[in-house]
Amino acid sequence: MGGPPWADRDHGRFGGPARLRLLEALLAASDPLTVSEAAAAIGVDQPRASRLVQQLADHGLVRREADPSDARRTRIALTEPGEALVRGFRGERRDAVRTALSDFSDADAGELARLLAKFADAWPRP
Repeated sequence: MGGPPWADRDHGRFGGPARLRLLEALLAASDPLTVSEAAAAIGVDQPRASRLVQQLADHGLVRREADPSDARRTRIALTEPGEALVRGFRGERRDAVRTALSDFSDADAGELARLLAKFADAWPRP
């Protein structure tokens, strides 16, 4: 028991990569997203995105807002705790990458960057 409010009791962790992808998509967006836009941004269907939004809202990490241009739609935005959580994850990942690369020579780091770029270029796109 205990632990941070966003921990998943069933999985003992944040609850899977889809939640984090959704939080990151909201942080990257210039405006709050609709559920459909969020679904497209993270590569899930709309019902799955709706469930993720509900889970994150239950944890106080996102909030729903009325769409100013269409009152029938809802937009999703990060709360301050949600934004802090995503920025914390990003900082931890950045630190982990920095640590992992600390013993790489400049040539090795350059080769890794070249191979990652090649990998990214080959990644299947819808």
